Amino acid sequence: MTPSPESSTASPLNTAAAPLLEARGLCRRDAAGRLLLDDVSLTLSAGQRVCISGPSGAGKTLLLRSLALLDAVDSGQVLWQGRPVPADHVPRFRRHVMYLHQRAALLADNVLAALQRPFTLRARRDQAFDRPQAEELLARLGRDAGFLDQRAENLSGGEIQIVALVRAILLQPAVLLLDEPTAAMDPSTAAAAEELLAAWASPAAQPAAYLWVTHDADQGGRVSTHRLQMSAGRLEA
Repeated sequence: MTPSPESSTASPLNTAAAPLLEARGLCRRDAAGRLLLDDVSLTLSAGQRVCISGPSGAGKTLLLRSLALLDAVDSGQVLWQGRPVPADHVPRFRRHVMYLHQRAALLADNVLAALQRPFTLRARRDQAFDRPQAEELLARLGRDAGFLDQRAENLSGGEIQIVALVRAILLQPAVLLLDEPTAAMDPSTAAAAEELLAAWASPAAQPAAYLWVTHDADQGGRVSTHRLQMSAGRLEA
């Protein structure tokens, strides 16, 4: 991660690779004028696995959502591969940059339908659902092919996170913005998810990277190549 020259709060980490995703001076205030994001800048390059930690209310989720262009900012800019994202290109941008909520909505009757549903959308018409890959990913997370028939309403919080993670990887983004993605998983499944995501973001595999928000300091050390702290809307190395 390299600092943006426009901001004093940019991460001081360096990389020779061109960034996939960049934030320059993001600021956001609430209705009372309190800063929720305070001049936040960062860059994320292929192969980087970045952990962001900090207390509740620090602005971590808002930052991830702002980077995904899901929440507006009052000032600052998000760039994809060095360029601003025009409003009419946002759907295309979200094919490459995906936000994974801690409590994902499956919006389907069973696991198979939840995994298939994004591929029925017009924005994904050039992609096809790969059932063998889905089964392989589930197996790496300790679930056999029968899990595909599980009713969504009967899934535990950890199982919902499994489905959300597999679905995200199947959609082949370049950047994952992970908001406590294993918080509801049991320890063995969480460990498998960490390994799966580390392999996914490996420079040898593809030009991919992630930002991972976690409250677990030990997990932050395991899953990251770089660690950042966030407090009162400010991001620091």
